[in-house]
Amino acid sequence: MGRITEGIKHLIIINVIFFIAGISGLADTLYQYLALWFPLNPNFQIWQVFTHMFLHDFTGFMHILFNMYGLWAFGTPLERMWGRNKFLFFYFSAGLGAGLIHIAANYFFFSQGLDAVMASGLAKQEVIDVLASGRYSPDWYNLASKGTIDGFISAFNAPAVGASGAVYGILVAFAFTFPNAELMMIFLPIPIKAKYFVPLIILGDLVFGFSSVNTGIAHFAHIGGALIGFIMMWYWKKNQFNNNRWN
Repeated sequence: MGRITEGIKHLIIINVIFFIAGISGLADTLYQYLALWFPLNPNFQIWQVFTHMFLHDFTGFMHILFNMYGLWAFGTPLERMWGRNKFLFFYFSAGLGAGLIHIAANYFFFSQGLDAVMASGLAKQEVIDVLASGRYSPDWYNLASKGTIDGFISAFNAPAVGASGAVYGILVAFAFTFPNAELMMIFLPIPIKAKYFVPLIILGDLVFGFSSVNTGIAHFAHIGGALIGFIMMWYWKKNQFNNNRWN
């Protein structure tokens, strides 16, 4: 890929600074104030739709490593072609879209569980107060399927972190721009063209996102970033947006 581009270099530096702060003892504080919480959770703040994309899992290195590698590997040719301003606009738009669609998906899963729990006679605020205290009632699992209740509790109490949504937007833009580029991935023994690889991983997120399996991954944030990336690339291509407008 050659020399790292300016926009990507600064994004990686910021992410690494937050990661170092997190593993140095500030993880709880960073998660509380900067991770993306469900809007009904007391920890929610509007700026988290933006700040969550600078945080990662502080219990290991793989989350930030894969995201920063993806940003560098697929974003570098895009920034060189578009210029820094256009690239950063695209990146943050995909990340913000990922956060908003993640929230929308969580509202869906939260509402399913809430309806089931309220059918037992509890008021909405009573349920929210229980969840906000970090607790839940084992009896709730008698009211709906395990997947429904797990999704309900997770939607409220599991904050989202990571640049993955923005990186998924970058992946879509890369596939749009270099559809026949052949990619070699750890879990793929043969090269696969970008125009096939990117839809394949998005399909995987859709399958896991709607399944009852709790993977601990914000699949709908990935889908949201990819969707916003697709819409922007389609619009730019249709309207022939060039780099001169962004310099």
